[in-house]
Amino acid sequence: MRLRKHIRRTLLIGGLCVCSMFAHAQTRTAKAYIKEYSPVAVSLMQETGIPASVMIGVAMLESGMGTSRNAKMLKNHFGIVGKNNLAKRGETYRSKYREYKSVDESYKHFARVIAKKKWFSQLKGTTDVAVWLKHMSHSGYSSAGDIWITRVSAMIKRYKLYELDGNLELAKE
Repeated sequence: MRLRKHIRRTLLIGGLCVCSMFAHAQTRTAKAYIKEYSPVAVSLMQETGIPASVMIGVAMLESGMGTSRNAKMLKNHFGIVGKNNLAKRGETYRSKYREYKSVDESYKHFARVIAKKKWFSQLKGTTDVAVWLKHMSHSGYSSAGDIWITRVSAMIKRYKLYELDGNLELAKE
């Protein structure tokens, strides 16, 4: 009887340790992702008026914080559809997503795509993340709609990405 309790307790504690290690690894991955890509997002924010928090939040969600197959193989952190050279490289994995030469190129293309939207001039230079995400979702960026908005918003809040937007000094033009 005591042996069973001891085994159960050991398994429970071991399971909790594994879960906490996984949660810690996820947090560390998020911090590493933010540290690596926030400079390009902040730079693009200064150039375009798109909040860095929106760029990083969308990229973190769409790329699984840079760990998805598309992020690794195609350097596509935004789930943008387009051409890729996977077949020419002899890869067995097939994807409908666009391939980029670098992750920075992926960020720059994302900013260009958003800047072409009709509503862009109204939002340029503002930091209201909810409005940005609503417009992006309603203009077809994501087919998941409100669920996508909720997930990106949660990323922004959880990792305090809104702090990156404090440097948005671009005047509305």
